Amino acid sequence: MAYDGNQELSNFLGWVSIACWLVVYSPQIVENYQLQSGEGLSVGFILIWLVGDLCNLSGAIMAGLLPTIIILGVYVSHQVYMYSSCDAILLAQIYYYRWKRTRRDVPLLVSEDARMSALYDEASPLLPGDGRSEGPPRIKDARKETLKFVTAMVFVFSVGVAAWAVDRHLHRDVPRSKPVEVVEWRSQVLGWISAVLFLGARVPQIVKNLSTRCEGLSPFLFVYSISGNTTYFLSILAASLDIRHIAVNAPWIAGSTLTVFLDLFVLYQFFHYRREDKEKARLQEPSEAAS
Repeated sequence: MAYDGNQELSNFLGWVSIACWLVVYSPQIVENYQLQSGEGLSVGFILIWLVGDLCNLSGAIMAGLLPTIIILGVYVSHQVYMYSSCDAILLAQIYYYRWKRTRRDVPLLVSEDARMSALYDEASPLLPGDGRSEGPPRIKDARKETLKFVTAMVFVFSVGVAAWAVDRHLHRDVPRSKPVEVVEWRSQVLGWISAVLFLGARVPQIVKNLSTRCEGLSPFLFVYSISGNTTYFLSILAASLDIRHIAVNAPWIAGSTLTVFLDLFVLYQFFHYRREDKEKARLQEPSEAAS
């Protein structure tokens, strides 16, 4: 039988989720390259996330989940080739820039005084710059960066919509039914392990942010992650609200929804520290003007 409206909505959300995950690491890779530093990112965050994705894929295949969910899992674990390539690039950046800075005798992290001075006078050692004043221009650059990634987000969603439209067109005359979902203990165990790992991966990053104040961390990594996870679990719920369906997919629903809250907390950290920095810089203006 052909897909009904709910299944079409599920398919649509699934393709949008895949599009988000295709670019999830790209903002951080670009950020590390521009800063010539990977110290804003936690190594534990990357490694635990990778293991969680591998468990996620294995459990999804065993449970016979929705096609777009399995496609997402295959992409994610195609890690030998794609996602793990991104992880490898991030790890390589961290250790390469760390080695490079050690050779040049440059601190991996900046002190609070140096960072605040950079906010007002010059480029931060963790931020790209040529030594010129970084007052108002930095705020302007931040707005430009936000506009750039919002545009990228619109593009990513457009790609997801296009993929769904092509998939729908190709299968318009082809009968297809929803896969049979099986409550199987191995898949459930792997699913819950992946959910715990996804949550656990954020912990080392949140802790690291307490010392780095999110310097060198791209907020858009978490924006894409939130978008991908939100559309991911909504695609599961859109397919059916049947108790059996929910039970089979419970680990993936829990993993995605709870991870969204932790990613939102990371974004809160990012904007909280930026607001504090701007306030400190504003308070320094009168004393510097007087001197």
